[in-house]
Amino acid sequence: MSSAVEKTSSPVFEPFTLPGGSTLPNRLVKAAMEENMASRGQLPGKPLFELYRRWSEGGAGLLVTGNVMVHAEALTGPAGVVLDADSPLEPFRRWASAAKSGGARVWMQINHPGRQVRTDMPGVAWGPSAVRVDVGKNSKRFAEPVEMSARQIEETVARFAETARRAEEAGFDGVEIHAAHGYLLSQFLSPLANRREDRWGGSLENRAAFLLDVVRAVRAVVAPGFAVAVKLNSADFQRGGFDADDAASVIAMLAPLGVDLVELSGGSYESPAMTGQSGDDRTRAREAYFLSLAEQLVRTSPLPLMLTGGVVRRRVAEEVLASGVELVGMGTALAVDPGLPAKWRHDADADVELAPVRIGDKAVASAASMARVRRQLRRLGAGRRTRPGVDPKLALAVETVLQAFALRRYRAWLHGRAG
Repeated sequence: MSSAVEKTSSPVFEPFTLPGGSTLPNRLVKAAMEENMASRGQLPGKPLFELYRRWSEGGAGLLVTGNVMVHAEALTGPAGVVLDADSPLEPFRRWASAAKSGGARVWMQINHPGRQVRTDMPGVAWGPSAVRVDVGKNSKRFAEPVEMSARQIEETVARFAETARRAEEAGFDGVEIHAAHGYLLSQFLSPLANRREDRWGGSLENRAAFLLDVVRAVRAVVAPGFAVAVKLNSADFQRGGFDADDAASVIAMLAPLGVDLVELSGGSYESPAMTGQSGDDRTRAREAYFLSLAEQLVRTSPLPLMLTGGVVRRRVAEEVLASGVELVGMGTALAVDPGLPAKWRHDADADVELAPVRIGDKAVASAASMARVRRQLRRLGAGRRTRPGVDPKLALAVETVLQAFALRRYRAWLHGRAG
């Protein structure tokens, strides 16, 4: 057998059938990255269509969008996409079509930021408890959250379901419910952020109730073959926070609810392990940041698992699959080279390089790292080549200016909606 044939026969290119019955062309996934590229009206537009067309042609079997907001008054950033009951569906149909144009499947990641919203953002800052994000001297950049009422929790469950229903109507193949990275559902899971004493606080079962209600509501309004996934932290990397044992328990709770897949990641704004900026040794020990934790969870998981975090080489992707994980999520690597999966069919050694961000402040380093990635996404969305060598501090400065323009536009749009 020739070496070329051997390379092509890699397990990363084997199809995978989800519990719900839908089949993915291969085991490589373009994981969610927050694009912050919404056009007017907080809608997907030409830059996102072009970006996802390029990813679809790049060889990944599944594309998961950056987080789409279920609540127009609660965005992770002013250029976020919103899909709610009042959003026109045609732009989302075009987005789904572009994402599937090269043969990939596409899932919409749906999210609510909870307390992880900037101080200057209009709208609401909600959390399980009135506990502000703690990032040291940068904490004042985040809004003071208000503890959610029972009615607000129930309305938010309904918002997740409505966004999922409309995503299916627009032609997406599934949704991924974001319960990681310190966003609202993750906040409820965390004993550090959730200090409630009612039925949504205290024990892990209570803290997981919000997530489980969201999953039930979503599954109830979509077709059986429409994929429903959950993104979950393998750990928060904070002392006393959500840990791997908690993750194993939550996965077991999700199994009877019709969930097709759990994606494992880690960290939050307070401990940004998902960008490789955490101080935890387990996130730096190898290219796949969270593989050691995933290896623990896969032993007992009743659901298929996907691992995301730092993979840039086919050999490492194969190592992830050999651990028992079913799908390999790739983010930054595909922001730098959207065609990397296709290259792996012919060149097992193809990879990408992105210099580490060397900034002492963890929160600033994480922001600069994400800004550098989004710089690549904007270039791809404009039909240009990526420039991974850009200085992260420069990328952050440029993004700060762009965000200021986007904030003014978002304020005007939100005011117009209210009027």
